[in-house]
Amino acid sequence: MKEISIQQVEDLAKLARLGLTEQEKTSIAKEMTEILNYAQSLNEVNTENVQPTNQVTGLDNVFRIDQKIDSDIPIESRLGNTPSVEDNFIKVKKVLD
Repeated sequence: MKEISIQQVEDLAKLARLGLTEQEKTSIAKEMTEILNYAQSLNEVNTENVQPTNQVTGLDNVFRIDQKIDSDIPIESRLGNTPSVEDNFIKVKKVLD
């Protein structure tokens, strides 16, 4: 079976913005390898006569129609507690480069 490398753990940690110690990286690499090996072992299970299932509870999703609700509260009052406002919108820090 394939083993997860420390470099792969570091790459994932960078994407998730996690700071990991060397001990944590080693531990996570080992745990991830075990998880993937277990998942791979499920491919050996005989499922030839098993019907595919995508919903085991029998429940359906309940959806509602999106509706605009007009408010009597003035926009200035609604935006009053926000740290920064620009053109009646809440201004936030840039998330993506």
